[in-house]
Amino acid sequence: MPDVGEGLVEAEIVEWKVKVGDVVSLNQPLVDIETAKATVELPSPFAGTVMKLHGEVGDVMAVETPLITFELGGDDGAPDVSSPVAAESSGEERREAVLVGYGVSNDDAPVTRTRRRGAPAPSTSSGPTPHSPVAEFSPRSTPPVRLYAKQHGIDLSALSGSGRDGLITREDVDRAMRPAHDAPSQPVVRATVAPSGPMTTSRFVGRDLEPWATGPKEERIAVKGVLRSMADAMVQSAFSAPHAAAWLKVDATKTMELLGALKRHPNMANVRLSPLTILALAVCDAARHFPGINSSFDADANEVVVRRSVNLGIAADTSRGLIVPNIKGADQLDLVAMASALSALVEKARNGTTPPTDMLATTLTITNVGPFGVDGAMAILPPGTGAIIAVGQIVKAPWVVDDEVVVRQVVETSMSFDHRQIDGAMASAVLAHVGRFLEDPATALLAG
Repeated sequence: MPDVGEGLVEAEIVEWKVKVGDVVSLNQPLVDIETAKATVELPSPFAGTVMKLHGEVGDVMAVETPLITFELGGDDGAPDVSSPVAAESSGEERREAVLVGYGVSNDDAPVTRTRRRGAPAPSTSSGPTPHSPVAEFSPRSTPPVRLYAKQHGIDLSALSGSGRDGLITREDVDRAMRPAHDAPSQPVVRATVAPSGPMTTSRFVGRDLEPWATGPKEERIAVKGVLRSMADAMVQSAFSAPHAAAWLKVDATKTMELLGALKRHPNMANVRLSPLTILALAVCDAARHFPGINSSFDADANEVVVRRSVNLGIAADTSRGLIVPNIKGADQLDLVAMASALSALVEKARNGTTPPTDMLATTLTITNVGPFGVDGAMAILPPGTGAIIAVGQIVKAPWVVDDEVVVRQVVETSMSFDHRQIDGAMASAVLAHVGRFLEDPATALLAG
Protein backbone atom coordinates (compact mmCIF):
# COMPACT_ATOMS: atom_id res chain seq x y z
CA MET A 1 0.00 0.00 0.00
CA PRO A 2 1.69 3.22 -1.12
CA ASP A 3 1.52 6.51 0.75
CA VAL A 4 -0.56 8.65 -1.61
CA GLY A 5 -0.50 11.66 0.66
CA GLU A 6 1.74 13.15 3.34
CA GLY A 7 0.84 11.70 6.70
CA LEU A 8 -1.38 8.90 5.34
CA VAL A 9 -1.23 5.81 7.54
CA GLU A 10 -3.94 3.61 6.02
CA ALA A 11 -6.51 3.35 3.23
CA GLU A 12 -9.62 1.27 2.57
CA ILE A 13 -10.02 -0.95 -0.50
CA VAL A 14 -13.10 0.24 -2.43
CA GLU A 15 -12.94 -1.83 -5.62
CA TRP A 16 -10.47 -4.26 -7.20
CA LYS A 17 -10.15 -3.83 -10.95
CA VAL A 18 -8.06 -6.97 -11.46
CA LYS A 19 -8.11 -10.56 -10.20
CA VAL A 20 -5.55 -13.28 -9.64
CA GLY A 21 -4.21 -14.55 -12.97
CA ASP A 22 -4.82 -11.32 -14.88
CA VAL A 23 -2.00 -10.05 -17.08
CA VAL A 24 -1.70 -6.32 -16.49
CA SER A 25 0.15 -3.61 -18.34
CA LEU A 26 2.14 -0.75 -16.91
CA ASN A 27 -0.14 1.95 -15.42
CA GLN A 28 -3.27 -0.18 -15.85
CA PRO A 29 -5.73 0.67 -13.05
CA LEU A 30 -5.48 -1.93 -10.30
CA VAL A 31 -7.65 -0.80 -7.40
CA ASP A 32 -9.65 2.11 -6.01
CA ILE A 33 -8.68 2.99 -2.45
CA GLU A 34 -10.32 5.48 -0.11
CA THR A 35 -8.07 7.57 2.07
CA ALA A 36 -9.24 9.83 4.85
CA LYS A 37 -10.61 12.36 2.36
CA ALA A 38 -10.37 11.11 -1.21
CA THR A 39 -10.85 8.11 -3.48
CA VAL A 40 -7.67 7.34 -5.40
CA GLU A 41 -7.20 5.02 -8.39
CA LEU A 42 -3.87 3.22 -8.12
CA PRO A 43 -2.12 2.19 -11.35
CA SER A 44 0.16 -0.79 -11.80
CA PRO A 45 3.85 -0.01 -11.26
CA PHE A 46 4.71 -3.23 -13.16
CA ALA A 47 3.74 -5.13 -16.27
CA GLY A 48 3.16 -8.75 -15.33
CA THR A 49 0.75 -11.33 -13.90
CA VAL A 50 -1.30 -10.82 -10.75
CA MET A 51 -0.36 -13.60 -8.33
CA LYS A 52 -2.15 -12.54 -5.14
CA LEU A 53 -4.47 -9.85 -3.80
CA HIS A 54 -3.67 -9.20 -0.15
CA GLY A 55 -6.98 -7.62 0.86
CA GLU A 56 -10.72 -7.72 0.23
CA VAL A 57 -13.11 -4.88 -0.57
CA GLY A 58 -13.77 -3.03 2.68
CA ASP A 59 -10.44 -3.99 4.27
CA VAL A 60 -8.41 -1.14 5.78
CA MET A 61 -4.76 -1.60 4.80
CA ALA A 62 -1.84 0.09 6.55
CA VAL A 63 0.70 1.93 4.41
CA GLU A 64 3.71 -0.23 3.43
CA THR A 65 1.83 -3.51 3.99
CA PRO A 66 1.52 -5.87 0.98
CA LEU A 67 -1.35 -4.96 -1.33
CA ILE A 68 -0.79 -6.99 -4.50
CA THR A 69 1.88 -9.45 -5.70
CA PHE A 70 3.05 -9.65 -9.32
CA GLU A 71 5.07 -12.19 -11.27
CA LEU A 72 7.32 -10.50 -13.79
CA GLY A 73 9.36 -13.58 -14.81
CA GLY A 74 8.34 -15.90 -17.65
CA ASP A 75 9.03 -19.52 -18.65
CA ASP A 76 12.36 -18.60 -20.21
CA GLY A 77 14.17 -18.65 -16.91
CA ALA A 78 13.89 -14.96 -16.18
CA PRO A 79 13.78 -14.22 -12.47
CA ASP A 80 10.47 -13.91 -10.69
CA VAL A 81 9.95 -10.41 -9.38
CA SER A 82 7.16 -10.00 -6.84
CA SER A 83 8.40 -6.98 -4.88
CA PRO A 84 10.32 -3.73 -5.44
CA VAL A 85 13.35 -5.27 -3.67
CA ALA A 86 13.34 -8.27 -5.99
CA ALA A 87 13.00 -5.98 -8.97
CA GLU A 88 16.10 -4.06 -7.97
CA SER A 89 18.15 -7.19 -7.26
CA SER A 90 17.25 -8.69 -10.64
CA GLY A 91 18.64 -5.67 -12.45
CA GLU A 92 15.26 -4.53 -13.75
CA GLU A 93 14.32 -0.92 -13.28
CA ARG A 94 10.94 -0.40 -11.72
CA ARG A 95 8.85 2.43 -13.16
CA GLU A 96 7.31 4.14 -10.19
CA ALA A 97 3.83 5.64 -10.14
CA VAL A 98 3.44 9.29 -9.21
CA LEU A 99 1.38 10.50 -6.23
CA VAL A 100 -2.17 10.00 -7.44
CA GLY A 101 -1.25 7.32 -9.92
CA TYR A 102 -1.56 8.96 -13.30
CA GLY A 103 1.71 8.34 -15.09
CA VAL A 104 5.13 7.35 -13.81
CA SER A 105 8.01 9.28 -12.33
CA ASN A 106 10.81 7.74 -14.41
CA ASP A 107 9.34 7.59 -17.89
CA ASP A 108 12.66 6.62 -19.47
CA ALA A 109 12.76 3.27 -17.67
CA PRO A 110 12.36 0.15 -19.82
CA VAL A 111 8.96 -1.49 -19.76
CA THR A 112 8.91 -5.17 -18.85
CA ARG A 113 5.96 -7.15 -20.15
CA THR A 114 5.56 -10.77 -19.20
CA ARG A 115 2.78 -12.92 -20.54
CA ARG A 116 0.95 -15.41 -18.36
CA ARG A 117 2.33 -18.96 -18.45
CA GLY A 118 0.62 -20.94 -21.15
CA ALA A 119 -1.00 -17.86 -22.63
CA PRO A 120 -0.47 -16.93 -26.28
CA ALA A 121 2.03 -14.25 -27.07
CA PRO A 122 0.47 -10.80 -27.35
CA SER A 123 -0.53 -9.69 -30.80
CA THR A 124 1.43 -6.94 -32.50
CA SER A 125 -1.62 -5.62 -34.29
CA SER A 126 -2.88 -2.20 -33.29
CA GLY A 127 -5.81 -1.87 -30.91
CA PRO A 128 -6.97 -4.21 -28.16
CA THR A 129 -8.24 -7.68 -28.88
CA PRO A 130 -11.39 -9.00 -27.22
CA HIS A 131 -9.27 -10.91 -24.69
CA SER A 132 -6.49 -8.40 -24.12
CA PRO A 133 -6.00 -6.72 -20.74
CA VAL A 134 -7.00 -3.38 -22.27
CA ALA A 135 -10.39 -4.75 -23.21
CA GLU A 136 -10.95 -5.79 -19.59
CA PHE A 137 -10.69 -2.25 -18.24
CA SER A 138 -13.65 -0.96 -16.28
CA PRO A 139 -16.07 1.32 -18.18
CA ARG A 140 -14.96 4.95 -18.09
CA SER A 141 -16.32 6.61 -15.00
CA THR A 142 -15.18 8.20 -11.75
CA PRO A 143 -14.54 6.16 -8.58
CA PRO A 144 -17.56 7.63 -6.71
CA VAL A 145 -19.88 6.78 -9.61
CA ARG A 146 -18.49 3.23 -9.81
CA LEU A 147 -19.08 2.81 -6.08
CA TYR A 148 -22.58 4.31 -6.39
CA ALA A 149 -23.41 1.87 -9.21
CA LYS A 150 -22.04 -1.06 -7.23
CA GLN A 151 -24.16 -0.14 -4.19
CA HIS A 152 -27.27 -0.23 -6.39
CA GLY A 153 -26.40 -3.34 -8.38
CA ILE A 154 -25.93 -1.54 -11.70
CA ASP A 155 -23.53 -3.02 -14.28
CA LEU A 156 -21.64 -0.08 -15.80
CA SER A 157 -20.59 -2.14 -18.82
CA ALA A 158 -24.23 -2.12 -19.95
CA LEU A 159 -24.51 1.70 -19.85
CA SER A 160 -23.71 4.39 -22.38
CA GLY A 161 -22.05 7.44 -20.86
CA SER A 162 -23.60 10.86 -21.41
CA GLY A 163 -20.62 12.72 -19.99
CA ARG A 164 -17.68 14.19 -21.81
CA ASP A 165 -15.95 11.65 -24.08
CA GLY A 166 -18.49 9.00 -23.08
CA LEU A 167 -17.87 9.24 -19.32
CA ILE A 168 -20.58 7.45 -17.33
CA THR A 169 -22.10 9.88 -14.82
CA ARG A 170 -24.22 9.51 -11.71
CA GLU A 171 -27.23 10.60 -13.76
CA ASP A 172 -26.63 7.69 -16.15
CA VAL A 173 -26.73 5.30 -13.19
CA ASP A 174 -29.90 6.95 -11.88
CA ARG A 175 -31.57 6.51 -15.29
CA ALA A 176 -30.62 2.85 -15.30
CA MET A 177 -32.42 2.38 -11.98
CA ARG A 178 -35.68 3.87 -13.25
CA PRO A 179 -38.32 1.51 -14.66
CA ALA A 180 -38.63 1.49 -18.46
CA HIS A 181 -41.30 3.84 -19.84
CA ASP A 182 -42.97 1.04 -21.76
CA ALA A 183 -43.21 -1.31 -18.77
CA PRO A 184 -46.83 -2.19 -17.96
CA SER A 185 -48.01 -0.26 -14.96
CA GLN A 186 -49.31 -2.26 -12.04
CA PRO A 187 -52.14 -1.12 -9.81
CA VAL A 188 -50.99 -0.01 -6.38
CA VAL A 189 -52.93 -1.61 -3.57
CA ARG A 190 -52.65 0.03 -0.18
CA ALA A 191 -53.84 -1.71 2.94
CA THR A 192 -53.95 1.50 4.98
CA VAL A 193 -54.13 5.21 4.40
CA ALA A 194 -51.35 5.99 6.87
CA PRO A 195 -48.73 8.41 5.49
CA SER A 196 -45.77 6.54 4.07
CA GLY A 197 -43.37 9.41 3.41
CA PRO A 198 -41.68 10.49 0.17
CA MET A 199 -40.37 7.81 -2.19
CA THR A 200 -37.05 9.55 -2.78
CA THR A 201 -33.56 8.82 -1.54
CA SER A 202 -31.52 11.31 0.47
CA ARG A 203 -27.80 11.81 0.95
CA PHE A 204 -26.29 11.02 4.34
CA VAL A 205 -22.64 10.49 5.33
CA GLY A 206 -21.64 9.98 1.71
CA ARG A 207 -24.28 7.43 0.73
CA ASP A 208 -27.90 7.26 -0.45
CA LEU A 209 -30.43 6.42 2.23
CA GLU A 210 -33.52 4.52 1.14
CA PRO A 211 -36.84 6.40 1.39
CA TRP A 212 -38.61 6.52 4.74
CA ALA A 213 -41.35 4.20 3.46
CA THR A 214 -39.12 1.46 2.00
CA GLY A 215 -36.01 1.54 4.15
CA PRO A 216 -35.38 -0.78 7.11
CA LYS A 217 -36.71 0.18 10.52
CA GLU A 218 -33.16 0.50 11.79
CA GLU A 219 -29.97 0.87 9.79
CA ARG A 220 -26.35 0.81 10.95
CA ILE A 221 -23.62 2.47 8.91
CA ALA A 222 -19.97 1.60 9.42
CA VAL A 223 -17.90 4.61 10.47
CA LYS A 224 -15.02 4.57 8.00
CA GLY A 225 -13.51 6.55 5.14
CA VAL A 226 -14.71 10.16 4.90
CA LEU A 227 -17.23 9.67 7.72
CA ARG A 228 -14.56 8.46 10.14
CA SER A 229 -12.21 11.26 9.11
CA MET A 230 -14.91 13.90 9.64
CA ALA A 231 -16.00 12.42 12.99
CA ASP A 232 -12.44 12.18 14.32
CA ALA A 233 -11.58 15.71 13.18
CA MET A 234 -14.69 17.30 14.66
CA VAL A 235 -14.34 15.51 18.00
CA GLN A 236 -10.66 16.43 18.16
CA SER A 237 -11.46 20.06 17.39
CA ALA A 238 -14.48 20.37 19.68
CA PHE A 239 -12.67 18.93 22.70
CA SER A 240 -9.23 20.48 22.16
CA ALA A 241 -9.96 24.04 20.98
CA PRO A 242 -12.24 26.36 23.00
CA HIS A 243 -14.63 27.69 20.37
CA ALA A 244 -16.08 31.19 20.30
CA ALA A 245 -18.07 32.94 17.58
CA ALA A 246 -18.92 36.37 16.18
CA TRP A 247 -21.73 37.32 13.76
CA LEU A 248 -22.27 40.17 11.28
CA LYS A 249 -25.01 41.03 8.80
CA VAL A 250 -23.70 42.70 5.67
CA ASP A 251 -25.23 44.73 2.86
CA ALA A 252 -23.83 42.83 -0.13
CA THR A 253 -25.73 44.77 -2.78
CA LYS A 254 -22.58 46.21 -4.36
CA THR A 255 -21.00 42.75 -4.41
CA MET A 256 -23.95 41.41 -6.41
CA GLU A 257 -23.91 44.46 -8.71
CA LEU A 258 -20.17 44.06 -9.36
CA LEU A 259 -20.58 40.35 -10.15
CA GLY A 260 -23.43 41.13 -12.54
CA ALA A 261 -21.35 43.75 -14.36
CA LEU A 262 -18.30 41.48 -14.59
CA LYS A 263 -20.33 38.57 -15.96
CA ARG A 264 -21.60 40.81 -18.75
CA HIS A 265 -18.09 41.93 -19.74
CA PRO A 266 -16.75 40.13 -22.86
CA ASN A 267 -13.32 39.59 -21.30
CA MET A 268 -14.91 37.69 -18.38
CA ALA A 269 -17.10 35.40 -20.48
CA ASN A 270 -15.11 32.26 -19.59
CA VAL A 271 -14.58 33.14 -15.92
CA ARG A 272 -16.93 31.46 -13.43
CA LEU A 273 -17.67 34.16 -10.85
CA SER A 274 -19.78 33.87 -7.71
CA PRO A 275 -20.20 35.63 -4.36
CA LEU A 276 -17.82 33.02 -2.94
CA THR A 277 -15.09 34.48 -5.19
CA ILE A 278 -15.46 37.91 -3.60
CA LEU A 279 -15.69 36.42 -0.10
CA ALA A 280 -12.48 34.42 -0.63
CA LEU A 281 -10.67 37.59 -1.69
CA ALA A 282 -12.12 39.41 1.34
CA VAL A 283 -10.92 36.72 3.77
CA CYS A 284 -7.42 36.73 2.28
CA ASP A 285 -7.32 40.53 2.47
CA ALA A 286 -8.37 40.38 6.12
CA ALA A 287 -5.54 37.91 6.82
CA ARG A 288 -3.03 40.30 5.26
CA HIS A 289 -4.22 43.08 7.59
CA PHE A 290 -4.56 40.82 10.65
CA PRO A 291 -2.03 37.95 10.29
CA GLY A 292 -2.97 36.58 13.71
CA ILE A 293 -6.22 35.23 12.29
CA ASN A 294 -4.16 32.91 10.06
CA SER A 295 -2.70 31.08 13.05
CA SER A 296 -2.89 27.77 14.88
CA PHE A 297 -2.18 26.60 18.43
CA ASP A 298 0.57 23.99 18.77
CA ALA A 299 -0.20 22.42 22.14
CA ASP A 300 2.72 19.99 21.97
CA ALA A 301 5.28 22.76 21.51
CA ASN A 302 3.27 25.26 23.58
CA GLU A 303 3.50 27.76 20.73
CA VAL A 304 1.17 29.76 18.52
CA VAL A 305 2.09 29.44 14.83
CA VAL A 306 1.35 32.50 12.67
CA ARG A 307 1.52 31.90 8.92
CA ARG A 308 1.86 34.62 6.30
CA SER A 309 0.59 32.49 3.46
CA VAL A 310 -3.06 31.49 3.26
CA ASN A 311 -4.03 27.96 2.25
CA LEU A 312 -7.74 28.69 1.98
CA GLY A 313 -9.95 25.70 2.78
CA ILE A 314 -13.38 25.50 1.12
CA ALA A 315 -15.86 23.11 2.74
CA ALA A 316 -17.42 21.05 -0.07
CA ASP A 317 -20.49 18.82 0.10
CA THR A 318 -19.77 15.85 -2.19
CA SER A 319 -21.38 12.51 -2.97
CA ARG A 320 -18.88 10.94 -0.55
CA GLY A 321 -19.50 13.38 2.28
CA LEU A 322 -17.98 16.62 3.53
CA ILE A 323 -14.41 17.36 2.48
CA VAL A 324 -12.30 20.51 2.89
CA PRO A 325 -9.75 20.91 0.08
CA ASN A 326 -7.74 24.10 0.04
CA ILE A 327 -6.30 26.61 -2.41
CA LYS A 328 -2.57 26.90 -1.79
CA GLY A 329 -1.24 30.46 -1.61
CA ALA A 330 -4.73 31.96 -1.99
CA ASP A 331 -3.53 35.33 -0.68
CA GLN A 332 -1.44 35.75 -3.87
CA LEU A 333 -4.41 35.41 -6.26
CA ASP A 334 -6.30 38.18 -8.02
CA LEU A 335 -9.99 38.07 -8.98
CA VAL A 336 -9.62 35.93 -12.12
CA ALA A 337 -7.06 33.57 -10.58
CA MET A 338 -9.24 33.08 -7.47
CA ALA A 339 -12.29 32.34 -9.62
CA SER A 340 -10.33 29.79 -11.65
CA ALA A 341 -8.91 28.14 -8.52
CA LEU A 342 -12.36 27.85 -6.95
CA SER A 343 -13.81 26.38 -10.16
CA ALA A 344 -11.05 23.75 -10.32
CA LEU A 345 -11.48 22.91 -6.62
CA VAL A 346 -15.26 22.47 -6.95
CA GLU A 347 -14.94 20.43 -10.15
CA LYS A 348 -12.50 17.98 -8.58
CA ALA A 349 -14.64 17.67 -5.46
CA ARG A 350 -17.77 16.90 -7.50
CA ASN A 351 -15.96 14.32 -9.63
CA GLY A 352 -14.33 12.66 -6.65
CA THR A 353 -10.83 13.34 -7.99
CA THR A 354 -9.55 15.59 -5.18
CA PRO A 355 -6.04 14.32 -4.30
CA PRO A 356 -5.13 13.94 -0.61
CA THR A 357 -2.51 16.70 -0.90
CA ASP A 358 -5.30 19.22 -1.56
CA MET A 359 -6.64 18.56 1.95
CA LEU A 360 -3.34 19.12 3.75
CA ALA A 361 -2.02 22.24 5.50
CA THR A 362 -5.23 24.32 5.52
CA THR A 363 -4.70 27.58 7.44
CA LEU A 364 -8.07 29.36 7.12
CA THR A 365 -11.46 28.02 6.04
CA ILE A 366 -14.73 29.18 4.44
CA THR A 367 -17.97 27.20 4.64
CA ASN A 368 -20.83 28.37 2.43
CA VAL A 369 -24.25 27.28 3.70
CA GLY A 370 -26.14 29.73 1.50
CA PRO A 371 -26.87 27.30 -1.37
CA PHE A 372 -28.91 25.21 1.11
CA GLY A 373 -31.23 28.15 1.86
CA VAL A 374 -29.69 28.76 5.28
CA ASP A 375 -29.02 32.23 6.69
CA GLY A 376 -26.11 31.38 8.94
CA ALA A 377 -24.20 28.76 10.91
CA MET A 378 -21.66 28.36 13.69
CA ALA A 379 -19.06 26.05 12.18
CA ILE A 380 -16.57 23.84 14.02
CA LEU A 381 -12.90 24.57 13.36
CA PRO A 382 -10.95 22.14 11.19
CA PRO A 383 -8.06 20.83 13.34
CA GLY A 384 -4.86 22.83 12.99
CA THR A 385 -6.60 26.11 12.11
CA GLY A 386 -7.57 29.18 14.11
CA ALA A 387 -10.70 30.42 12.35
CA ILE A 388 -13.49 29.42 9.99
CA ILE A 389 -15.86 31.87 8.28
CA ALA A 390 -19.43 30.80 7.49
CA VAL A 391 -21.58 32.64 4.96
CA GLY A 392 -25.32 32.24 4.44
CA GLN A 393 -27.68 32.94 1.59
CA ILE A 394 -27.84 36.41 0.03
CA VAL A 395 -31.47 37.55 0.11
CA LYS A 396 -33.44 40.74 -0.36
CA ALA A 397 -34.23 42.30 3.01
CA PRO A 398 -35.16 45.69 4.50
CA TRP A 399 -32.10 47.79 5.29
CA VAL A 400 -31.69 51.30 6.65
CA VAL A 401 -29.79 53.65 4.30
CA ASP A 402 -29.63 57.38 5.14
CA ASP A 403 -32.43 56.93 7.71
CA GLU A 404 -34.70 55.34 5.10
CA VAL A 405 -35.76 51.72 4.87
CA VAL A 406 -34.85 50.28 1.46
CA VAL A 407 -34.57 46.82 -0.05
CA ARG A 408 -30.99 45.56 -0.21
CA GLN A 409 -29.14 42.27 -0.83
CA VAL A 410 -28.23 41.11 2.67
CA VAL A 411 -26.01 38.25 3.81
CA GLU A 412 -25.16 36.96 7.27
CA THR A 413 -21.55 36.07 8.06
CA SER A 414 -20.09 34.44 11.13
CA MET A 415 -16.70 33.38 12.39
CA SER A 416 -15.82 30.54 14.76
CA PHE A 417 -12.36 30.92 16.24
CA ASP A 418 -9.92 29.29 18.64
CA HIS A 419 -10.16 31.41 21.78
CA ARG A 420 -6.77 30.22 23.04
CA GLN A 421 -4.95 32.66 20.77
CA ILE A 422 -7.66 34.70 19.02
CA ASP A 423 -9.65 37.00 21.27
CA GLY A 424 -12.99 38.64 20.58
CA ALA A 425 -11.41 41.94 19.61
CA MET A 426 -9.34 40.42 16.80
CA ALA A 427 -12.18 38.21 15.60
CA SER A 428 -14.53 41.20 15.49
CA ALA A 429 -11.98 43.32 13.63
CA VAL A 430 -11.45 40.59 11.02
CA LEU A 431 -15.17 39.98 10.51
CA ALA A 432 -15.79 43.73 10.22
CA HIS A 433 -13.00 43.94 7.61
CA VAL A 434 -14.63 41.16 5.59
CA GLY A 435 -17.97 42.98 5.90
CA ARG A 436 -16.55 46.27 4.58
CA PHE A 437 -14.97 44.39 1.66
CA LEU A 438 -18.34 42.85 0.69
CA GLU A 439 -20.10 46.20 1.09
CA ASP A 440 -17.79 47.89 -1.45
CA PRO A 441 -15.68 45.25 -3.25
CA ALA A 442 -14.65 47.42 -6.19
CA THR A 443 -12.96 49.95 -3.92
CA ALA A 444 -11.34 47.20 -1.85
CA LEU A 445 -9.97 45.46 -4.94
CA LEU A 446 -8.59 48.65 -6.48
CA ALA A 447 -7.42 50.59 -3.41
CA GLY A 448 -6.61 47.71 -1.04
